[in-house]
Amino acid sequence: MFSEAQISPSTLAGQSRYRVNLARVLLNDPLMSSRHSAAFTALLAAALFGATTPLAKALLGSLSPFLLAGLFYLGSGTGLAAVILARRVRHRAAAPQTGHSRFPLRDVPWLAGAIAAGGVAGPALLMLGLNTTPAATGSLLLNLEGVFTALIAWVVFRENVDVQVFAGMVAIVAGGVALSWQPGAAGLPPGTLLLIGACACWAIDNNLTRKVSTHDAMFIACVKGLVAGSVNVALALTLGARWPNLSSVALAMLTGFAGYGVSLVLFVVALRNLGTARTGAYFSVAPLFGVTLSWVLWPELPPLLFWVAAALMTLGVWLHIRERHEHPHTHEPLVHTHRHRHDAHHQHEHDFAWDGEEPHTHAHHHAPITHTHAHYPDIHHRHTH
Repeated sequence: MFSEAQISPSTLAGQSRYRVNLARVLLNDPLMSSRHSAAFTALLAAALFGATTPLAKALLGSLSPFLLAGLFYLGSGTGLAAVILARRVRHRAAAPQTGHSRFPLRDVPWLAGAIAAGGVAGPALLMLGLNTTPAATGSLLLNLEGVFTALIAWVVFRENVDVQVFAGMVAIVAGGVALSWQPGAAGLPPGTLLLIGACACWAIDNNLTRKVSTHDAMFIACVKGLVAGSVNVALALTLGARWPNLSSVALAMLTGFAGYGVSLVLFVVALRNLGTARTGAYFSVAPLFGVTLSWVLWPELPPLLFWVAAALMTLGVWLHIRERHEHPHTHEPLVHTHRHRHDAHHQHEHDFAWDGEEPHTHAHHHAPITHTHAHYPDIHHRHTH
């Protein structure tokens, strides 16, 4: 730590802001609450991802499914890599204060598992399953991703769940079923188990990504995109896909940057603040955004089931947003790195000359504390009940 003689005016200003933030916490300033902003982040991630579906439909005429998936991921990875590079160049002078750190080796297996499950195995099983599965049946089966994500989070990782959260999840999944339901569609085709396996892979991906969500979300999404994109493009070319023209490649990669890259960054941030099951539930409304955009691109009168689905999903989101989980709980000692403000859980000093800028990123220590307030199963509230 610094002695008084070493403290600069900028550091004094930072400590003054530290006291202001502490006062806001003590006064329960609503500006310090991230409750609704976290839900909005998850819904925005779902909107961006859902919008890729009608755009993918438009691109599939000139690209094979595997190649399209690969270009989406590559667009995600390369686009985010460019943003990361620009960010580092811009903040190079402030690097000692921003506290950027390397991705720790102990968390590499979690990230590698997430990439293998969600970026490699999941898309492969999806494409193989769709070869022998009608689109309507496939859409219904893909709703299982949210269910599997929640079940793994609740059973394996012991995330808290109450009746209201469970009811909200059921309503969102029911909305997804209504959205893709087509009366008279065929029963379970040969590709059913492959599609179920794809959903299970993505659910595993979501839960493993939760384990590394304290780290730079942009870096996580970038690595996922580069690895998954390279694997899928290589697989497509091995299977005989022909490389498309430059304009198709550029459009696919730009779509992937927004729908896979930016969306995944927001998803990881939501995981950090909401936990896996709740983020997965919000993300399950993505098909609603996709269908809405498709009707904007190709005007068509929405059927009754669309409005039923919209009502059910809205009900599910409302049930999640109005959740209030509050009880006395104890925070164990913890050291980690993530972007934060000095709220009730981040009242710490700095071992560098902090200029008072918030939010900022650096390795920080959480002392044991017992208190009571409403909370989600975020990175600071992964306790047992």
